[in-house]
Amino acid sequence: MKALVTGFDPFGGDKVNPSSLAVSRLKKKIGKVTVVTAVLPTSYAKSARVLREAIDKVRPDIVLCVGQAGGRTELCLERVGINVQDARIPDNDRKQPIDVPVRTDGPAAYFATLPIKACVAAMRKAGLPAAVSNTAGTFVCNHILYSLMDIIESHPARMRGGFLHIPYVPEQAARLGGAPSMAVDDIARGIEIIIATSAARTTDIHTAEGRIS
Repeated sequence: MKALVTGFDPFGGDKVNPSSLAVSRLKKKIGKVTVVTAVLPTSYAKSARVLREAIDKVRPDIVLCVGQAGGRTELCLERVGINVQDARIPDNDRKQPIDVPVRTDGPAAYFATLPIKACVAAMRKAGLPAAVSNTAGTFVCNHILYSLMDIIESHPARMRGGFLHIPYVPEQAARLGGAPSMAVDDIARGIEIIIATSAARTTDIHTAEGRIS
């Protein structure tokens, strides 16, 4: 079994992106799963193409894309990617789409197909703060989750995929007045738990992880 795990390059003036830092620290083998990593550009125009090329090259069984969500306090597995791009800041190509669909003729949304609740439970059991998230935002992270699931929908190979949003790392938080942060090694450990859990399960657990608002 093979897993493709991706991070993003820095954006928005940051010199680091914790997603690519954490992905670079992953073990090459997690149980019987061979792990291949890649870094995607924080670009609406380029990120999905680079992801598709990596998928075609690796032919993974599991795809997990990872991105930074500054201000979050937990490792957040996203439930759904929506068909909209609405950028508060420009991407790394200085493009800032507003109310533009990811795919003009695409469905309104795609759900992740990893066992997200089981993964969250496993991370919590390992002492890591984790949650199911019901919004991936409308920046490039949501764009890539939607694009990933769109690729999976039409791809001949059987794959499952999802997206993990992660907090800042301490070096970023130190410059931001004490924003929530998490050590890179803990983020990497969470990713490895997600891969191991996803490899072991084809169905999710039935627990309440919804939110009132």
